[in-house]
Amino acid sequence: MGMFDMLKKAQELQANMQKLQAELKETEIEGSAGGGLVNVVVSGAHAVKKITIKKDAVDPGDIATLEDLVTVAVNDAITKANALTEKKMSALTGGLKIPGLMG
Repeated sequence: MGMFDMLKKAQELQANMQKLQAELKETEIEGSAGGGLVNVVVSGAHAVKKITIKKDAVDPGDIATLEDLVTVAVNDAITKANALTEKKMSALTGGLKIPGLMG
């Protein structure tokens, strides 16, 4: 593979990366806790888009439990978003781990 071909491949990869980042920004991933008492929707870019809390999760005398449920739901959504990003990146790069590409 010549230098021109390598440059062309790098440009294609960069264009595909930009497309993937835009796609992930629009993708919504849901996380939950407490058997669905708290649900969180994040984008593939890890922006929290929505938090839904069912009435059964709200006990004014036990705010700590509600805070824990929200934390678990957010972390669940972010973990799922990370897995989705890794899966799509792996498909794009053929499984190669290229430092700094999504960083």
